[in-house]
Amino acid sequence: MTYTFLDFLKLIGSLGLFLYGMKIMSEGLQKIAGNRLRSILTAMTKNRVMGVFTGLLITALIQSSSATTVMVVSFVNAGLLSLVQSITVIMGANIGTTVTAWIISLLGFKVSIAAFSLPLMAIAIPFIFSSKSKRKSIGEFIMGFAFLFMGLELLKNSVPDLQANPGILEFLSRYTDLGFGSVLIFLGVGTLLTIVVQSSSATMAITLIMCAKGWISFELGAAMILGENIGTTVTANIAAIPANVSAKRAAFAHLTFNIFGVIWMLFVFFPFTHMVSNIVQNIGPGDPNLLTSFSQSIDPQTLSLISNPNATGLTAEQVALQGQLEKYQLATSYGLSLFHTMFNLINTFLMIWFVKTIAKIVSYIIPKKDTDEEFQLKYISTGMLSTSELSLLQARKEMYVYSERTERMYHLVRELQTQENENEFVKMFSRIQKYENISDRMEVEIAAYLTKVAEGRLSEDGKHQLQNMLRVVSEIESIGDSCYNLARVIMRKRDDKSVYTDEMNDNINLMMNLVEQALQQMKKILKQDQPVSDEDYNRSENLENEINNFRNQLKLQNVNDVKEQKYDYQASVTYMDMIVECEKMGDYIVNVVEALNELDYHY
Repeated sequence: MTYTFLDFLKLIGSLGLFLYGMKIMSEGLQKIAGNRLRSILTAMTKNRVMGVFTGLLITALIQSSSATTVMVVSFVNAGLLSLVQSITVIMGANIGTTVTAWIISLLGFKVSIAAFSLPLMAIAIPFIFSSKSKRKSIGEFIMGFAFLFMGLELLKNSVPDLQANPGILEFLSRYTDLGFGSVLIFLGVGTLLTIVVQSSSATMAITLIMCAKGWISFELGAAMILGENIGTTVTANIAAIPANVSAKRAAFAHLTFNIFGVIWMLFVFFPFTHMVSNIVQNIGPGDPNLLTSFSQSIDPQTLSLISNPNATGLTAEQVALQGQLEKYQLATSYGLSLFHTMFNLINTFLMIWFVKTIAKIVSYIIPKKDTDEEFQLKYISTGMLSTSELSLLQARKEMYVYSERTERMYHLVRELQTQENENEFVKMFSRIQKYENISDRMEVEIAAYLTKVAEGRLSEDGKHQLQNMLRVVSEIESIGDSCYNLARVIMRKRDDKSVYTDEMNDNINLMMNLVEQALQQMKKILKQDQPVSDEDYNRSENLENEINNFRNQLKLQNVNDVKEQKYDYQASVTYMDMIVECEKMGDYIVNVVEALNELDYHY
């Protein structure tokens, strides 16, 4: 039997149809669910068990652990999930991906789903051309399901029949009779194959087909599945390349978790596979280990004939052999699915107790850099609330962290103003944009937390404190907005190629120094767990007055300088925009101090 380049292209095309079907089905489901997938992930990870269950549920629905882990990485990058929460979801995703193996085992080899593919497409067409987006998504899901199993059927028919080529069979036998060495080799094959096709589900399908055709033994198929567990982590790690340090850690945690699992499994590999084959033999269709020896005991022509489910004119003996072959194929596919499921269940059960340890390991391996900035509330949680008094104290501490982050944003703006290198300027501006997004979300989450506290039993004094805290949070967010507005003005000045005089630069620096002093004074007051002293309050008021007076002085001076043509009008526009924005920031800062002054703490 010759296997031509055209046959190879058919194989790749079949694999492509399988992967495309999975992609369409996955995307259709995600569209049907809308933002609910996001809500489920954030709401159902309050503890380890719920996190695992969430990962299992999502992966079982979208039929791709890679898609789930990529989503998890993106949520960690956005600050919606912590590193510890993400690890539990990823553990659940590993269990969820075993559902695909069972679908293929129970349906893919027993029933020809491909026979229903075209009718399913006929059903999907009216949905796809519907004007309503939800119906269109349902149509995409059905179409993806049809493509998935059509691709699987074509994949089965496109792979080369190695049994008919003794030379290739002899070549394979060199690697299948090396004992534990063969296990390691096929573990590597499974890893590489999954990296190439970017889908553990697709590799699982290929493994089941290879075993069903009798190319490799049940044990080597199990070794390939272990490799698939490592290979599937590559997609998330690729997705995490442009993300922040927490997202990189989440992706690497997936790899670490799976490698630990494979290591302990290798120590008990043969007893474990023996146990799985006994279970399938006792309660299933037969012994999964007998498929290889059965295939080798039959001459290639007969095997090729009985392997074709549509073959006609079979003798009674060949019909009996065909039935026996189907039984062994089913036993092997059940065995591999059970091995995959049991391995991931046991691995998750063992590793779930070491989630924090895994988080520490990946945090050590991937340290945080000075330029890394991710969103993470430090003192409060949007989940469980403490007592009202403690809740207010935690919120006060979080507001101080918020002010620190805003001050760092302001320092970045000052660096941006003097940055001359184009690449560094773009990087710095991107960081300021990121700070702005973080600032917006911190305001929302702290405010949401305070709103929950307000729903509890609070004294009149507590309610008064809470209202002022909400005002403080809002004003700090406005400071962040002003920082971003300043950065945009600096960007506009750069785009306009405006040139400032030394006097203009000195005035901007003097104004920014005054604002920085006001920011530091605000932080000092915010850090204190006691009422604002008259001295501190007066200092903030005086700084605000200085800022206002300086702004008024520069406005008048600017009109005269433009008239005297000391600088052009275009330069004056961005110059005054910066001065005015600094004055606005001064207003927001003094508003924070006034709100804090009205608070009456009894901690």
